[in-house]
Amino acid sequence: MGRHTSWRAGGVARFYSEPSSLEEVRSLLAWATDEGLPVVWIGRGTNMLVDDQGFPGLIASYRAQDWQVAEQDAAVLVRIEGGAVMAGMARRLAAMGLAGLEWAEGLPGTVGGAVVGNAGCYGGDTATLLQRVELLVDGTLEQWPPAQLMYRYRHSLLKVATPSDRPPPLVVAATFRLERADPFVLMERMAAIAAERKRKTPTGSSCGSVFKNPPGDSAGRLIEAAGLKGRSIGAAQISSVHANYIMNRGGATATEIQALIVLARTVVWERFGVALELEVRILS
Repeated sequence: MGRHTSWRAGGVARFYSEPSSLEEVRSLLAWATDEGLPVVWIGRGTNMLVDDQGFPGLIASYRAQDWQVAEQDAAVLVRIEGGAVMAGMARRLAAMGLAGLEWAEGLPGTVGGAVVGNAGCYGGDTATLLQRVELLVDGTLEQWPPAQLMYRYRHSLLKVATPSDRPPPLVVAATFRLERADPFVLMERMAAIAAERKRKTPTGSSCGSVFKNPPGDSAGRLIEAAGLKGRSIGAAQISSVHANYIMNRGGATATEIQALIVLARTVVWERFGVALELEVRILS
């Protein structure tokens, strides 16, 4: 799965697929059910790690990316399929003079992944703009309002594990409520966000933020204060630029990355009594 994740590390999935339509999804799930395979949906693998021992089932990335714009009173509703990349959509919509998603500039994940994890940064998040989400649940297409997703910081009901004998819900599409604005102003705002992201975050193979920020604090600050900035295990390293990033410096294993995760959690707990909660998903 190192080929399909931004960490460029991880074990082998027994099966991997990239369906690009609802019809393909239904056929794939019917086959997986017949084979008795556990199923995991991912976006572009930007917030996950597969254990070196691998995953014994099907990992699938939904790739449908169509989108439509509809006017509604003073606002604009934009329906985007779950496989579209958030950053690309944010730039495209800003160029059209549609405001709201500028914070997603540089965000590498998909719309589906953002809906599941309530992705956000630079003062914005998914839950604030979401109007409804279309989910495939046990083979049935359902429409859920944001309240049904029980959103909180980097969490939704969709992150709760489903029984192993049922495929988890799939985000087929999401509809966002945006506003009209000057495209030049929006593009300037996104350029400023891009520059800030470049200044603060390291380049290279990582999953972005490994841990959620504790209330009123920063996971990166705590890890740095614990003296772990730059610490390496094998080819995995806690970034010397931002301590909430773990970098694959080339050939790192999932075991080495997980060892740094355990080290950071242990030392931060011992020094500060703060239990760091993972933002990244680990599959085994």
